[in-house]
Parts: sequence; structure tokens; C-alpha cells
Amino acid sequence: MTNLLHMGATILCPHGGQGQPGGSSARVKLGGQPAITVSHQITIAGCPFTSGSNPMPCTQVQWTTPATRVKIEGSPALLSSSGGICIGAAGPAGPPQVVAQQVRVTGQ
Repeated sequence: MTNLLHMGATILCPHGGQGQPGGSSARVKLGGQPAITVSHQITIAGCPFTSGSNPMPCTQVQWTTPATRVKIEGSPALLSSSGGICIGAAGPAGPPQVVAQQVRVTGQ
């Protein structure tokens, strides 16, 4: 079992850009902050990736393996172990890294 993610989780792209959920659960809170699910788009800000002199930052996270046993408002929850890929102008860039999350609520 791993930790469920909420709005306060720190999610980074492989280059250090920070992911921010574009929405959250209106009904479920974890540690006082709204939970996030696979249906909530994660946008990435501050990715410094360049190819030559062309900026090609990561812009979003596409989740591929959310929770299989926990749903929030009908959508699979995101876990600290959920698999995904960061996407940007250059295409897929690598997996997101969850570096901080709540530690009281777990799931599969």
C-alpha cells in the first residue's frame, strides 16, 4: 500500500519542473487538503528543459497506473507510486517524481 495524493503533494518532472493539479475532489480531503485523481490534470510549471537553444519544457503529466482499488467520486485515486509520463513539446520526457505527500491515508 502507498500514500494517496492530495493538492499539497509535490510532484516534479525529470528536469525539476513542479506539477500542480488543475482540480481536486470537492468531497474527499486528506490531511485537510482535497484529494486528486487520475481525472484531475496535472500541469507542470518551471521545467528548464531545452534542446540546443530551444526551450522544450514539460507541460503535463499523463498518469498510466492510478490506484486499482480506490476510487474517489468515481475516478481512480492517484498514489505516490502511481506510474505516469511527463509530456512536453519534445514528446515524452520521463516519469514524474512524487517527492512529498501526506502519510496517513494509504491505498492500492
